[in-house]
Amino acid sequence: VARRLSLRKHPECQSMAGGKAIEHLAQTGNQELLTFRLPMQQYRNCNFSFSGLQNLVNNAIVQKEKEEGIEEGEILSCVKDVAAAVQHAVAVHIIQRTYRAMLFCIKNSILPSKNATLVVSGGVASNQYIRKALQNLADANDFALLCPPPRLCTDNGVMIAWNGIERLHAGLGVLHSAAGIRYEPR
Repeated sequence: VARRLSLRKHPECQSMAGGKAIEHLAQTGNQELLTFRLPMQQYRNCNFSFSGLQNLVNNAIVQKEKEEGIEEGEILSCVKDVAAAVQHAVAVHIIQRTYRAMLFCIKNSILPSKNATLVVSGGVASNQYIRKALQNLADANDFALLCPPPRLCTDNGVMIAWNGIERLHAGLGVLHSAAGIRYEPR
């Protein structure tokens, strides 16, 4: 969404990553000026998907560009409102699906009845709006919320590499030879 909105060209966001730029602009946007249908409402599972939301957002951006008479790549006058609406829709989708997962775990006695913890990491955990929504969800359901500091939530590649280091030190599931592994380029 940040790429489609050309946020690198926005004077407030030129040095920011896409997610950070969306969060920054959303702070002063009006999330109620645009509403997006939430993805996967017809499915009663715990899966996440943002592809449908991405399509809806792209269509809304195209419509706004037509209304404002601007070309793709130019900054919309309502860019802050789009950012706020997108961030809100993403947060609600995450909350709904996470809540469903929490209920599933409780119902099936997968988690302890006391001291259950919701752990959130990766880029989504660096967004303060989403983090606050997850904190509210955790509080309402007597879960603790555990998130690494935002500076450690910016790159899932770093998280995966750290997991690899821990597994290597523990001698768990680490291949010592790449012989026999097939690699397929994309």
